Amino acid sequence: MYFRQANTDDIEKVTELAHLLWGDVPYEELREDIERVIQRNTEVIIMALEGEYCIGFAHCALRYDYVEGTSGLGNVGYLEGIYVRENYRKKGIARILCEICGDWARQNGCTEFGSDCEIDNIASYNFHTSIGFTEVNRIVCFVKKL
Repeated sequence: MYFRQANTDDIEKVTELAHLLWGDVPYEELREDIERVIQRNTEVIIMALEGEYCIGFAHCALRYDYVEGTSGLGNVGYLEGIYVRENYRKKGIARILCEICGDWARQNGCTEFGSDCEIDNIASYNFHTSIGFTEVNRIVCFVKKL
């Protein structure tokens, strides 16, 4: 198993996993998003591979606006998404993906690293706290038809 940054040749591999993570988003929309991310220098996708088979990925970005719970100084690394195929979980792959993303953020001048998860996603919450994230806030979002 090895880890590396995704490039344009990896768009389909990453999109396949992204669709497993965000299944409510149309595949083609995710593909376009992944393609844009790979072309930016303010975002990175790190892949976990076994041979050429993609078993996981993490998407990290640099955020310059306020990130909940941070010092408010901007330039925060942010874990936008992470996914590891079910039969490869509980082997430390996601932890390594996050460490690589954290290193990338540090190399880009970040001193803080943020993330989030849905309030009812207990597995994600437990993962985040197990790798050193600290919960800083909870919010409830509202919408009203006009």
